[in-house]
Amino acid sequence: MPQSHKRIVIERLVAALGKDGLKTAPAIPDACLRDWSAERGGMPLALATPENTNQVSAVLRICHDAGVPVVPQGGRTGLAGGAVPSEGAVLLSLAAMNRIEEIDAASGLMVVQAGCVLQVLQEAAEAAGRSLQLDLGARGSAQIGGNIATNAGGNRVIRYGMARELVLGLEVVLADGTVLPMMNRMPKNNAALDLKHLFIGSEGTMGIITRAVLRLHPRVAGANAALVAISGFAEAAGLLAHAQKTLSGRVTAFELMWADYYDAVLAVTGRRPPVTRGHPVYALIEMQGADPDRERDDFQAMMEQAFEAGLIQDAAIAMSQREVDDFWALRDGVAEILPHWATTINFDVSVPLARIGDCVDDIRAALKDRFPALQFMFFGHAGDGNIHLVAGPIETVDPTGHGIESTVYDLIRSYGGSVSAEHGIGLHKKPWLSYSRSDAELDLLRHMKGLLDPKGILNPGKVI
Repeated sequence: MPQSHKRIVIERLVAALGKDGLKTAPAIPDACLRDWSAERGGMPLALATPENTNQVSAVLRICHDAGVPVVPQGGRTGLAGGAVPSEGAVLLSLAAMNRIEEIDAASGLMVVQAGCVLQVLQEAAEAAGRSLQLDLGARGSAQIGGNIATNAGGNRVIRYGMARELVLGLEVVLADGTVLPMMNRMPKNNAALDLKHLFIGSEGTMGIITRAVLRLHPRVAGANAALVAISGFAEAAGLLAHAQKTLSGRVTAFELMWADYYDAVLAVTGRRPPVTRGHPVYALIEMQGADPDRERDDFQAMMEQAFEAGLIQDAAIAMSQREVDDFWALRDGVAEILPHWATTINFDVSVPLARIGDCVDDIRAALKDRFPALQFMFFGHAGDGNIHLVAGPIETVDPTGHGIESTVYDLIRSYGGSVSAEHGIGLHKKPWLSYSRSDAELDLLRHMKGLLDPKGILNPGKVI
């Protein structure tokens, strides 16, 4: 783009946002040039920080007229490179749009701007006597707009579903600046096609989410939980089915940690093992409730029956919320492991629940055969079919990581799984998208992109 053209675009953006709402290089913070992935993009033209929907609309209208790409950014906690800059792009940060507009406890909803941090929303819902049941490890920095744009999953999917199930309505700004108001407040609204689903999970390639109406659930006062040792995946699947049946669908989390992860997290964190080492698989099972003390007998009866059925080899049952939090600290301890294994490749995949055990065994065998010196560990939200795999260090065994990725994704495809369970596609997984979506689906996605963003300015190069 000619310098004169750049100056005109910047002048128009300053007029729309004010001087405080726009930064140009070298004033753009380094943190805005990357997300939590290893992907690196180009040098942006500017960083825009609008304070309301009208300003977002103005930014997009200016960029659309000039043919300047726009890359939306939330908390930049993604692992797929979905928020890294495109060369010459305007970065659109929603950080200043962080207001909770309304909490309607009677209707079970909250109206929020897209830049609100997830943990802030969780705490506000709790203070109002409700709960927002989207939860993930990056809750303290992830923004709700990014959570929705990537259809985030996390820890409670088994009971409450993905982000999609927690969104009642959206406000979205299209590529040309058109504001699309879809701020539905009802759980039931069957008046033609619900257009919000075009934007949930689209990673900012179809439109920019600016506001949302979120579904709230009854407040939980705490949880009953146990960390258990299991003899294999078949028994783990049996335990989940038993718990779901016995507890009448009240299981809120069922997290698996294979022995390689359990050993690694104990070694790195120095924590005392709640249950003995040496078992193939470990599970964290949790049941949240409004009165955990009153529900404890049901939870313990479920556990006793599981022992009698041979589904559990060893177990530690939490006797306080602090002990529940300690169990979760082990499951969330992957962030403490990663620096010791750097540089790593982090996989977020899913397969049908019944096939997880065989799939993990096949991936482990294939990686051992092809990369004998590679370390790897398996864990994940296995109750909903989601497996996480960390492999590293890769420098000496597969510096680009492409061989490791090919090995894993080929097997995921053979099991009818997905190359992305909850972290999106972004840049990093784009080469593998066809493993999980058919040619017909991809053609339709490209056609929809062309209709909504004919100049291709929204998050260009990402996803499709």
